[in-house]
Amino acid sequence: MSTLLFRNASVLDGSGALPFRGDVLVDGARIAAVAPAGQLPPRVDARTIECGGATLMPGLIEPHTHLSFVDQATPDAFSSLPVEEHLLLTLKHAKLYLDSGYTACFSAAATKPRLDVVTRNAIDRGEHPGPRLRAASVQLTVTGGVGDLRQMHLDPGEAMFTLPCDGPVEFRRAAREACREGVDVLKIVPSGDTSTPAVPSARTLMTDDEVAAVCEVARGHQRVVAAHARSAESVKMCVRHGVDVIYHASYADEEALDMLEAHKDRIFVAPALSVTITRLRDAGKFGLPSSDAMKKRIETDLQSTIAAMQALKKRGVKVLPGGDYGFKWNPHGNNARDLTYFVELLGYTPMEAIVGATQWGGEIMGMGDELGLVRNGYLADLLLVDGDPLADLTILEDRNRLLAIMKGGVFHKPPAPAGAERLRDAA
Repeated sequence: MSTLLFRNASVLDGSGALPFRGDVLVDGARIAAVAPAGQLPPRVDARTIECGGATLMPGLIEPHTHLSFVDQATPDAFSSLPVEEHLLLTLKHAKLYLDSGYTACFSAAATKPRLDVVTRNAIDRGEHPGPRLRAASVQLTVTGGVGDLRQMHLDPGEAMFTLPCDGPVEFRRAAREACREGVDVLKIVPSGDTSTPAVPSARTLMTDDEVAAVCEVARGHQRVVAAHARSAESVKMCVRHGVDVIYHASYADEEALDMLEAHKDRIFVAPALSVTITRLRDAGKFGLPSSDAMKKRIETDLQSTIAAMQALKKRGVKVLPGGDYGFKWNPHGNNARDLTYFVELLGYTPMEAIVGATQWGGEIMGMGDELGLVRNGYLADLLLVDGDPLADLTILEDRNRLLAIMKGGVFHKPPAPAGAERLRDAA
């Protein structure tokens, strides 16, 4: 690590404030100073990057990551993959996220018990490139719930990408075992989903005491809980018992919306729009059921999710863009398109979408005082972007438009060696 000065950038700091022409000094892993252009005193020990007006912004943060999902059409493929090959693919995806400008990821479930933990540790030790990662457990579900792929005549052993539990004792034990292995996030599945016709999205599967048991373990071990909760009752259970992150919330009714608003100081919601949009549009190309009845169910889920997120936006609840990448119809590396969905479908401004993917992303990572902003003392997780994302969010979907990617003061992607003229031309 060294001292580095980004000079003459359009600084988009992630707070919601308008960009300004400025200079940013990075010293080691952190931002040492942010000032209007030309106002920082010269530092003879600092390497200078002439930005030529390119946008300097915080690294993006994904709130619903499945690094061990392997871009296949069905979850069965996740389960049948040997753990050795599975780890290699998980590490490959970690690098892809960093290549795509995502410097931090909050995991929404691993597909084998220690894949996230091993990946996080390898990244933290500097053995493999990847984003900061909050590692998750496998999904904890009920018998017959989402992801329970067992069949009476087969023994899937430890290959299951979910862990079926029944009753608070089994959920408590599973949560404690996951904590023992070092996860940061306990993932539960208290509702159904479009992908499981036998247990549709609006149905609630887990019981109050089961959700409470996992949350009790999380508090005792200082972990967080994330939940796949589409049904109204599952959302209410999650709020009642202290779940930290709620995914989808598709059928949140007025009572559920009121509860989320009442706890908006601590709860995050991530709808994962892309997985539903692309499932409706593209999954039939890969052999998934695409009858008119199935499309109607998916469309209902999508429209209900959109309406719920619009209501939560009005109530000031923190709704974050991103999620559920890793299926063949919704592959890794396209995550930034969820920012555009927030603008086109939910009524967010480009600035609001960026705040959700940066400042609020730092908060969901549990690092809100040091991650997600271009601010003095914060970690130097930075993107130098060709163009203005506020004018065109799709810029962030193009890895070629990411002129430089920095994580913790170290370039993952250094700026072009041509220096000032190259960056000026790009900007």
